[in-house]
Amino acid sequence: MSQDNNPYDGIRIEVLEGWEAVRKRPGMYIGSTGERGLHDMVFEVADRAVDEVLAGRAGRVDITLLPDDGVRVADDGPGEADPEALLTRPHSNAGPRGRHRVTLHRMGVGPFVVNALSSRMTAEVRRGGVRREQEYARGAALTPLTDTGPATDSGTVITFWPDAGIFETTRFSFDSLADRFRELVLLNRDLDISLTDERHPDGVRSVRFRFPDGARELVALFDGGGEGEHAAAAITDTVGFEAEDPRMAGTLEVALRWRDGGGERVRGFANSYPTTGGSHETGLREGVAAALDAYARRRLLPAPAYPGPDAGPDAGPDGAGLTAVVSVKLDDPEFQGSTRSVLGNAAVRGCVAEAVREQLGAWLEEHPEQAAAVVARALPGVPEPRVCEPQGFGRPGGV
Repeated sequence: MSQDNNPYDGIRIEVLEGWEAVRKRPGMYIGSTGERGLHDMVFEVADRAVDEVLAGRAGRVDITLLPDDGVRVADDGPGEADPEALLTRPHSNAGPRGRHRVTLHRMGVGPFVVNALSSRMTAEVRRGGVRREQEYARGAALTPLTDTGPATDSGTVITFWPDAGIFETTRFSFDSLADRFRELVLLNRDLDISLTDERHPDGVRSVRFRFPDGARELVALFDGGGEGEHAAAAITDTVGFEAEDPRMAGTLEVALRWRDGGGERVRGFANSYPTTGGSHETGLREGVAAALDAYARRRLLPAPAYPGPDAGPDAGPDGAGLTAVVSVKLDDPEFQGSTRSVLGNAAVRGCVAEAVREQLGAWLEEHPEQAAAVVARALPGVPEPRVCEPQGFGRPGGV
């Protein structure tokens, strides 16, 4: 094709920058203009406040759904030094960051995009004894950062109203937001987040999320309050542990227990974001299988007649009744798939498997009655086992 006949020459190419690009194709930045994208607006603003808490610069984050469909996100940190730069300039921070920071939303595009997709936004900063405010509309600053009086404390408050001309709805779901913030706090025990809904005519609805027991409480949450398999009673205590492993440049937290009914329920997270599979979940399953295999062969009579965990994924114990959470926080997470929801870091698999095998193995040795119940649950067809008491051993599990 000659240049004369090319319809895509330089004259016809439209170059969009800044807020114009965001408003032209919002789905590229927040994934959807429906309810999912609407909620992601909250997460993008709250992300900065959450990082302030995890860095030790703030104590809590407060999110409020306002009667006019606005959202207010407040923290008690030192106060944003340059709110105009934060809210009017693109920042390249897409995707999860290092282990000490979290990403509430996979896109990670920042509050600039929220400003561009809002009909109105305000920022209040309390810093150095002074309160300052600034107002924005559709990505642009309408006023300079203006002193509005003295401040006796510090913090940042960002309030925004999604543009009804862009979103299919501007009505936020309290329950959907609560689920994600609850999950986030369960994975980061230092967080303290409140969610308040001022839209109800019957009064204000508010919930505060603070879970010092971390992933253990997340396992209990997954098991509780449901029907069918979700209502099955636990047959073991919750086994939980944390570890740091330089081989995977990160930390891991695992919590698990068994129920007397239902199938396997494994939830994985990487840098506090939910995954749909990957090396950490594979490592968890391999570690559980190895621990059960070693315990059953060493401590139970008759010895179970099945191949070990190395024989293949379907040869060892199954996951019947298992509820587990595996959360890894990595300096450099690698994701696979079009949705970037599968963790690919190869080193994580072996590190998680080893930690689970050791920690769960020690717990099985210390709780023989519960261990026998788990083996009976995980190894259907094995005769009812009885515990073989070790003779002349030191610590449980020694040889």
